[in-house]
Formats: sequence, structure tokens, C-alpha cells
Amino acid sequence: MTYFTKVGGAPWANNLDTNPCKLLDFTRVVLADGASFDGTTGDREVLMVIFGGRCSVEVGGNTFKNVGKRPNPFMGKAHAVYLPAGSSYVITAHGNFDAGLCSAPSDLKTNPYVIEPTQVVPVPTGAANFTRTLFNILTTSSQPELPAAKLLVGETIVPSGNWSTYPPHKHEVENLPHEVFHEEMYYFRVNSPEGFGICRHYSYEQNYDYNYTIKDSTIFMAPHGYHSTVSAPGYTNYFLWFLAGNHRTQAVAFDPDIAWVQKTVPMMKG
Repeated sequence: MTYFTKVGGAPWANNLDTNPCKLLDFTRVVLADGASFDGTTGDREVLMVIFGGRCSVEVGGNTFKNVGKRPNPFMGKAHAVYLPAGSSYVITAHGNFDAGLCSAPSDLKTNPYVIEPTQVVPVPTGAANFTRTLFNILTTSSQPELPAAKLLVGETIVPSGNWSTYPPHKHEVENLPHEVFHEEMYYFRVNSPEGFGICRHYSYEQNYDYNYTIKDSTIFMAPHGYHSTVSAPGYTNYFLWFLAGNHRTQAVAFDPDIAWVQKTVPMMKG
């Protein structure tokens, strides 16, 4: 059983060959200047998050021109494009282009739209050596006006030597307001590519405990279980996180053995 997969960097689109999730899927699109990638969303909604470069997107009778700005995911907030279910689309690169397409089932009827960096909300979280910054791209807490059926999407920058998703949490049981069912994926980049990190994924109920090496362009897939990550000293890790479940309310359960650390955050910040 593995929930950690390498996503290649070929100059087209790279689909996962192993995916234990029933709702979520992911494709990385890497294009040279002037190249195009076309597809259909079918019965899924897709959020394209641009890692680097610019593109134009034709979708649903709309053309969004020159979308994107940052050269890589470590330098600035993201541009994103929402592609609704039942759409055909064409992505055309202007210069070298790199993006991730997150998707989940949807029957929502809505128009496509662009999310500008000004709409992306930074959320500093944690304390001490588990400080990191979340950037909410498509969430109900930061972008309640943006329509989506299931997807919740954001990015996290984890400084050198720091932990993220800490204390470890899970979201696999419907027990609102304490916990909600969501599948989740983390797509990682490392600055620079020879660097690494560690991802721990475990479950007391299902009796597994794995540790994975985070490398540049790897993806972690969590249909269940507690999870946490750490960056190796000297390297900054980035990950695109995206979730889907029965609804878009976010609620997590911390590992009860380690949850006390979360209670100390106000003291460490004070």
C-alpha cells in the first residue's frame, strides 16, 4: 500500500498511476511557449493553480488572457482558474508554463472564473518551529463568495527545518463541529530540487504508520489517517493542498496524544 507518488515533469500532462482517493484527482501540466493542452471536465469541477508562468484559457465561451505572474510557487501568491463541470477548455502557454489541475465530482452549474492573487488570503499559523503560512485560494472561510461544489484549495510554505500540519490531524469522520470527512492531497515542491522533507501518515484505527521522503514534484494522497510534514534544514518546502468531501465545512481532529501542543501556541506567540 502506498499513498505517495512521483509526478513527472514531462512537457505535457502527467496523470497519477496510483490513486486511493474516490473523490480527488490531480494532473500536472507543463508546457513550452506556445504549446496548448485541451480537455473536458465531464462530471468534475477543476481548479487550475498556476505554479509558474502565464497562459490563456478558453472555457465555456470565455477567454481569460495572460493569467499568471509568479515564476515559481515560492515567489508570490497564485493565480487560479475555476473550470466548472461540463466544460471543454484549452490552455495555451505564454512562455514556459507549469500548473496543477485539482478536481472533484460536481453537478454545480456555474460560470468559469479567475482567482487573482489579491483574492488569495495568507494565514500565518503555528508557533516556534512549526510556524508556516497558509494561502487560502478557494475556501469557504476566505473566499465564501466563490462558487464550488466540493473543492477546498490552498498552498502552504514551510520554512527550513519547520513542521507543518502539526499537531498531526485527520478528517475522516462526520462529527461536526469537531471533525468532518475529507479526502486530501498534498502536491510538494522543494526549493531547491535536491532538497527533501518527511511526511508521516498513520492511523491507530487502521493500524498503519508510514514515513515518506518528500522530494520535488511528489504527491501525498490521504483518503484517511493522521498526517504531518517537516522540511529538511536548509530547504523550504511548498505544498498545494486540496480537499473534497460531503460538504465544504472544514473541521479536523488532532492526534489526541499530541493535541496538547496546539494548546501551547498562544503562550509561545505571547
